[in-house]
Amino acid sequence: MDNQVMPREQLGVCAEGNLHSVYLMFNANEGVESQLRPCLANVAQYVYELSDQYADSAFNSFVAIGANYWDSLYPSARPAQLKPFPAMNADNRDAPALEYDLFVHIRCDRFDILHLVANEVCQMLEGLVELVDEERGFRFMDNRDLTGFVDGTENPKGRNRQEVALVGSEDEAFKAGSYIHVQKYAHNLSKWHRLPQKKQEDIIGRTKQDNIEYASADKPLTSHIKRVNLKDEQGNSMEILRQSMPYGSVKEQGLMFISNCGNSVNFEKMLESMVQGDGHGHHDHLLHFTQALTGSSFFAPSLDFMEKAVD
Repeated sequence: MDNQVMPREQLGVCAEGNLHSVYLMFNANEGVESQLRPCLANVAQYVYELSDQYADSAFNSFVAIGANYWDSLYPSARPAQLKPFPAMNADNRDAPALEYDLFVHIRCDRFDILHLVANEVCQMLEGLVELVDEERGFRFMDNRDLTGFVDGTENPKGRNRQEVALVGSEDEAFKAGSYIHVQKYAHNLSKWHRLPQKKQEDIIGRTKQDNIEYASADKPLTSHIKRVNLKDEQGNSMEILRQSMPYGSVKEQGLMFISNCGNSVNFEKMLESMVQGDGHGHHDHLLHFTQALTGSSFFAPSLDFMEKAVD
């Protein structure tokens, strides 16, 4: 790709991990699109510039527009693979859809800056949207999920993060954008902690303490890793960039699962493999211990697209 013509991506899409996060889900008020377009472009540019101001605390953010709201906000063009969240269920495994119009994802290594910026963003959007849901995420131990296992080990590294997470020249108008899928999972930790450690490791497909992946022959077909490490028809890995973090309180806690990808297919195939299984009765046994409460589909366009759409 020619770097000179590459649109500016939103920096939070491919950012490395942080200590804290805040997730803001909004629904737009009726008939505000002509005001909301410039306002969102301003928000996206504002948080882009804050990444320099708060570089010491690794501040980053992105703004994404819901699949069901996209045509109202940007009627002239639509990302090729943008569609509503692929809700599915099988037996007692449920991946419901709960769509929102806008998603603002903010992360930082300082909680006070995060809180400050979240409030500023809400003030910028005041009168145009309603804040429907807010969650605060945090790093748990050494990048572990609340189940005690290291999360995101399979994530692409370095420049490969951009290659996996961003749309390329196959959809020129939306180059440097990203398909975002969000699920809020609530864990049943009391049930999980009653399992012997070896049983937990078999369900994940890795050792708990030192995070060593099972040899391929030793991975149960129902292990989480087996169900999400997929290949396409050409034998290429179907990768996503996970930007997930634990969230919650003692009362309700779990994982805010966030998939960023240059296509919408990879996430959908992974979810299908987890919930529906492989056609031979092998589904993801981790789903016996965690429940998806939401499922939302968004697209995070480049800064350039959002600015041009104002004109």
